[in-house]
Amino acid sequence: MTATAQHGIPIVDIAPFLAGSPEDKRQVAREVGRICEEIGFFLVTGHGVSEELIARTYNLARQFFDLPLEEKLLVRTTPAGVGYMPIELEALAASLGNVTPADLKESMNVGRDFEHDLWPMNPPEARVTWTAYFQALEALAGQIMRVFALALDLPEHYFDDKIDNPNAFFRMINYPNQEKDPEPGQLRAGEHSDYGSLTILRIEDAPGGLQVRSRAGEWVDVVAVPGAFVVNIGDMMQHWTNDRWVSTLHRVVNPPRDKRLGSRRQSLVFFHSPNADTLLTCIESCQGPDNPPKYAPVSAGEYLDRKSRRTRETSG
Repeated sequence: MTATAQHGIPIVDIAPFLAGSPEDKRQVAREVGRICEEIGFFLVTGHGVSEELIARTYNLARQFFDLPLEEKLLVRTTPAGVGYMPIELEALAASLGNVTPADLKESMNVGRDFEHDLWPMNPPEARVTWTAYFQALEALAGQIMRVFALALDLPEHYFDDKIDNPNAFFRMINYPNQEKDPEPGQLRAGEHSDYGSLTILRIEDAPGGLQVRSRAGEWVDVVAVPGAFVVNIGDMMQHWTNDRWVSTLHRVVNPPRDKRLGSRRQSLVFFHSPNADTLLTCIESCQGPDNPPKYAPVSAGEYLDRKSRRTRETSG
């Protein structure tokens, strides 16, 4: 396993963990644990997810977003959050209590209940491909949770029975070309942290992209690396580890004015959290006589509901 820096964001090859010896696994886990303590964001290579599947998922998402608005609205989001969300309907900065104009993005969202999700008629291959992508990313998330377990001095399979019915959600996001100037304070995606245990993100190399806030308070660009996923931990993992690991603020910025007409960008975002009934109690290796648990035990489902409720209340 090697890790190098790409504009301050480490790159971790997890292939040795997936196919390696116990020592290889421990080495990968040690590096990931260090990163989760320092910034909570890293790029993953050697993950084994088919590049052909990723490309098909991207292409079908692009075809869907290119449809006329009235056709996309046939699968408009349900109260459960699945389906199409039009542009400027969400302001992620509201989760921090910040009031900003709505984000300059649209999304198509898929939940884990494939039979009851909303699926577009066009493109016709979307349901099969997006389901396959969801399942591939859920499997990868399970492997990353095993890395996390070793990084936290737990048995490798400690989390397995806590994520066998996970709260998982797949969001395809389209950031259109910006034909007019954004409003003051308006971004492609406002400053926020993720709620769950981990997020797996595929990004494109296009102007106006993802930035992560370092512990020094600086915004660091996350540059697309061929074949790599971006992985970050969320608020739930910070809670679970008693603040040993950090859930980092991030945002998606607008493109430079001279590049905004060639700045269309798509992202594939997979959110992963434990089973709703998993009890989040402070992990043993993250507490001690001088470091008692900071948070009361709470179920993963209740934790996510509290976070979501706060966002709804803040954004009105």
